[in-house]
Amino acid sequence: MEIMNMSDLQISLIIIGVIIITGVAVFNWLQQLRYRRKVQAAFEHKHDDILLDTHDSEENFQRIEPKFNKTTSDIPFDTSIQTELSPSEPKKTLTKPPAGPSANISTSSVTNTSTLTSAVLDYDSNTNYVVTIRSESVIANTYIAKLLQRKFDFGKPVYWLGQRDKNDSWEEITNESNVDSDGYSHLKGCLQLADRAGPISEVNLSKFRDLVLDFASQVHATAECSDIVSTHEKAVKLDKFCAEVDVMIGINIISKDDGAFVGTKIRALAEASGFRLESDGIFKYHDDNNNVLFTLNNYESPPFLPDNIKSLTTRGVTFLLDVPRVAHGERVFDQMTHLAKIFSNTLGGIMVDDNRVPLSDSGILRSKQQLIEIQTSMKKNHINAGSPSALRLFV
Repeated sequence: MEIMNMSDLQISLIIIGVIIITGVAVFNWLQQLRYRRKVQAAFEHKHDDILLDTHDSEENFQRIEPKFNKTTSDIPFDTSIQTELSPSEPKKTLTKPPAGPSANISTSSVTNTSTLTSAVLDYDSNTNYVVTIRSESVIANTYIAKLLQRKFDFGKPVYWLGQRDKNDSWEEITNESNVDSDGYSHLKGCLQLADRAGPISEVNLSKFRDLVLDFASQVHATAECSDIVSTHEKAVKLDKFCAEVDVMIGINIISKDDGAFVGTKIRALAEASGFRLESDGIFKYHDDNNNVLFTLNNYESPPFLPDNIKSLTTRGVTFLLDVPRVAHGERVFDQMTHLAKIFSNTLGGIMVDDNRVPLSDSGILRSKQQLIEIQTSMKKNHINAGSPSALRLFV
């Protein structure tokens, strides 16, 4: 009855409103479909993937030795690796993460037990305070469980390794593996010396040492613990070095003439490129082992949250590469730069640095050279970029 009382004008306005809303919805759907086709067209030409073409990569790449100041390259780390922690084979730089987004350089090609053990037991005295507990008899898992309960009491991560017999290989002990074990005769505790929050304190080093000595006394074992003062000095030097190489290299793509990029278009392009949008509002580019190689962030402050990206607009996007956390960073950088150029062309934007100065090929090359120098310096100090040690330090 209410409709009968409406005037012809009101009815006409309602019909027009419905038509406009339907038209806008159809238009948006067609726009998104067009964007996806455009993205697919950008990728349909096959390019050689520099990350897959790994043969002779180390020999062919011209490395330039770093020119850091003394505090970076001459830090006198104690590089005496605890040989009992890993087999005699040299550590491989292609542990976690592998060199590129497509993990054809994969640890699946490594089949012998000793190398796999080396990847797990990358805990050396260069980045950890390593203590040893030795017993003539097996230490029951019920006692070891008490050690594992104290893992978070010292301000930095603690990792426990166990050896069932002196001729057996070392293995990392977790709560789960400890329950399934019959105990271990030898233990190693590895307390990390630093991370992005700073060096470990002398107090926490002392607390950890006291725990180890008390535990050894309870189970009638012997304990070997290094000097606290010299270990803390090493932690401070390690933290200083890490701060100097802790660099993120970014490439910004901003819109022209104060325009804006549409969130749906960014998402379509990112997903077609291999990124995954995660709950923190950042697109992440992973390798086959799920390690993050680089990220795509909003140039402005709001994150790309899945719930609001359909209505989001922004003046730009930023590619970021966390230099210490990526193995073979020069090749990952090339891959990131390649995608950044595709984004710039497809979105109709401009590649700029943090000062909004357009990026030239020479500017990109300088950033790449800086990355190489940093990772070379890390290698000289026995911390390979992207290795398990680096992933623990730079977190």
